[in-house]
Amino acid sequence: MLRICLLPAFLGFVVEAASPRATASPPPQDKKAATASVPKPKPKFTIGKDTTYVAGPLDKDGFIDYAAALNERLRQGVTPATNANVLIWKAIGPRPEGVPLPADFFQWLQIDPPPEQDEYFIGLERFIKEHLKINDPEQADAIRNQQTRASQRPWTAKKYPHIAAWLKINAKPLAVVIDGTKRPHYFAPLVPDKDDKGSKGILLTANLSGVQKSRELTAALAARALLRVAEGRRAEAWQDLLACHRLGRHVGKGATLIEGLVGLAIDHIASAADVAFLESAKLDAKQVRACLRDLQQLPPLPAMADMIDTGERFFFLDGVMLVARGGVDVLEGLAGKGGKARDKAASPIGERFLQSVDWDPALRNGNQWYDRLAAAMRLPDRPAREKLLRQITDDIREMHSKNVSAANAARMILGTSQAKGKALGDILSALLLPAFHRIQHAADRNEQVQRNLHLAFALAAHRHDHGRYPAQLDDLAPKYLPKVEPDLFTGKPLVYRPMDNGYLLYSFGIDGRDNDARGQDDDPPGDDLAVRMPLPRLREP
Repeated sequence: MLRICLLPAFLGFVVEAASPRATASPPPQDKKAATASVPKPKPKFTIGKDTTYVAGPLDKDGFIDYAAALNERLRQGVTPATNANVLIWKAIGPRPEGVPLPADFFQWLQIDPPPEQDEYFIGLERFIKEHLKINDPEQADAIRNQQTRASQRPWTAKKYPHIAAWLKINAKPLAVVIDGTKRPHYFAPLVPDKDDKGSKGILLTANLSGVQKSRELTAALAARALLRVAEGRRAEAWQDLLACHRLGRHVGKGATLIEGLVGLAIDHIASAADVAFLESAKLDAKQVRACLRDLQQLPPLPAMADMIDTGERFFFLDGVMLVARGGVDVLEGLAGKGGKARDKAASPIGERFLQSVDWDPALRNGNQWYDRLAAAMRLPDRPAREKLLRQITDDIREMHSKNVSAANAARMILGTSQAKGKALGDILSALLLPAFHRIQHAADRNEQVQRNLHLAFALAAHRHDHGRYPAQLDDLAPKYLPKVEPDLFTGKPLVYRPMDNGYLLYSFGIDGRDNDARGQDDDPPGDDLAVRMPLPRLREP
């Protein structure tokens, strides 16, 4: 949102600077006539692969409807019977956050909206307020902390009776969600708000309440899994955890980076619960191997490069079209400024300035950035990928410093229509490109967590067979794992320290430094990604 908030101020400076001071303020009686006299020709842009990226569909004014184009791509090969998201919405109801969705949302899913009243999933906050009738903040915080801990270690209904009651009331919708995660496809349409001219944008106005609700569903399933571990219901517990992993992979198939990051977060919750399950479920050798096989057969989480290449690219292109179509006021509205109008006397000249822009260079520049980003993020070799991403970051900073300046504003005002388009494209690119490096780091961390998780189950299988943990990780291959991967972040072997009744296993993490197995939640915090057996005690809230 910060990127969007910065943009109107700079564009406002440009269009206001384009207004000659001597003629910018007509007499009061002429303001309405001056505004009405400004022609509004169609902005200049070419439909093509290197500019608009897609050829349609077009709205009534000849602009690309990027929401429709994106949704058409996302739903290819998906039917209501194969779409996991159909059952997720059946479980959470038509307005999970209390806000109705646009009618187009369920039309894209090719289903009728769920009825207003049914046995839908009840989030913990609503459960605390409406079912427990608790209004005391300290009591509510205590229950929230119990829910967090319940997804990290085995627990009993006697210990956390409110969490047990919450899970019991949600038994039916959770069963529907589990069935949904078993479906092969996932399509979550992006349906932005619309006005009489068409779409107001993709990411900033599309409702993602179903995506956010998936995190709550995961917390519930993980908590129930560890309750079932304490009750000796190992098979059911494991199915709950596998459903969490499948849910994360489904949500991660969405077009936006928000969906990708939520998918990673879901998988992280499941992985932490998996280790608690492994420690406490009292599995035999055959069961440990079966669990490891289940984890290995999960599909990989969707690549962040795919979201950059499609959803985020479409977001950028739609943003360019929004500026071309509606000017600064449109972006002010999206930035949460309520679409506050600028000086009406300067507005016609500002509109005329934007109409003089050839938007093809802006569109081409944006596509080139997204092409470059997607290619870099798809490199399998992490050091090479990191080098390219750092170079792209440096290039964007340099571009931003050159273009967001009063001197460049003057060049845009005096330049050709193509020069204006290129300069505005550079500004939009610098401000709208996502924090791609941090996003790739999140994906890399999750990849290493998955490697550690597989190692933990392989180590448990080895202990069952030999009565002890191996002296070194390489002893696990090829019987338990095809190979033992090195630390993703250093390329060197992971730290592994076997002990009499357990072990310490860890990666150095993003910073590539040994923080003695301290992770982000430790005190003092570190950047390492560790598995300890036996598990350490949870810190008190």
